[in-house]
Amino acid sequence: MSRLKKKYKEEIVKTFLKDNAKLNPNEVPVLKKIVISMGLRESERDKTTLQLHTKELAMISGQKPIRTKAKKAISNFKLREGQVIGLKVTLRKKKMYDFLDRFCNIVCPRIRDFRGFSIKADGRGSYNLGIDDQQVFPEINLDEVKGQQGMNIVFVTTAETDADCIKLLRLMGFPFK
Repeated sequence: MSRLKKKYKEEIVKTFLKDNAKLNPNEVPVLKKIVISMGLRESERDKTTLQLHTKELAMISGQKPIRTKAKKAISNFKLREGQVIGLKVTLRKKKMYDFLDRFCNIVCPRIRDFRGFSIKADGRGSYNLGIDDQQVFPEINLDEVKGQQGMNIVFVTTAETDADCIKLLRLMGFPFK
């Protein structure tokens, strides 16, 4: 069992039940999945960047990413239907807890000028954040990196409100301001 999942079962559930006596143990918010996505606009010009970013995202997440394609053509953006425009990975269960543990304890301290993430959530009990540079992850070989590539990370929880989502992530060790 992952260290973070063990902490959730032993400490976080008890904290939520103590703070709100009306809660049933099954109503305590839980982290359902983590989705990591990259938008790759430059991949149409250079096919090696698509392969490079696929390899990087696979190393970061521990599983192979899927390619997201354009649903319809937009001439103003020079976009054709079916063209690869991004990559995404959905992490669940053990890989999700391991990624969150590495992200909070190893990656966040490596972010330049980091003072904590904002506590604004999406209004539906999930938390989104963006990272400007993939080079903060220690799995990435810096000699192979061609350029800076950002990514979006979504933490999906079963929380009904943003306050419960933030509280859950904070108890799991997520660095907020």
